[in-house]
Amino acid sequence: MNTRFKPKFNIKKGDSVVVITGDDKDLKKPRKVLEIIVEKNRVLVEGVNIVTKHTKPTAQNTKGGILKVEAPIAISNVMLWDAKAGAATKIKRTRVEGKLVRVTKKSGEVIK
Repeated sequence: MNTRFKPKFNIKKGDSVVVITGDDKDLKKPRKVLEIIVEKNRVLVEGVNIVTKHTKPTAQNTKGGILKVEAPIAISNVMLWDAKAGAATKIKRTRVEGKLVRVTKKSGEVIK
């Protein structure tokens, strides 16, 4: 993604999200965001898109072998979880006391 400006996403590391499309689709099970990969518009979500990774023995991992790890998915495939409404929700940005904060559209609650 070669653009002049860094894209601004509504999802941040540590947020609770639900997967809305794909093999791990579950609209009622919130999961935690582990990492945001801004350059590729992807997000790493806990317990989603598990792949097997074959590793060679190294100094840190003397055995090597086959590991199960999470792979990133497109950020468009996840939606923020609103705990108060108990469903996925969209986000709007508003100013509260001079600070720009994220607010859920379903319940109107400020996201910390």
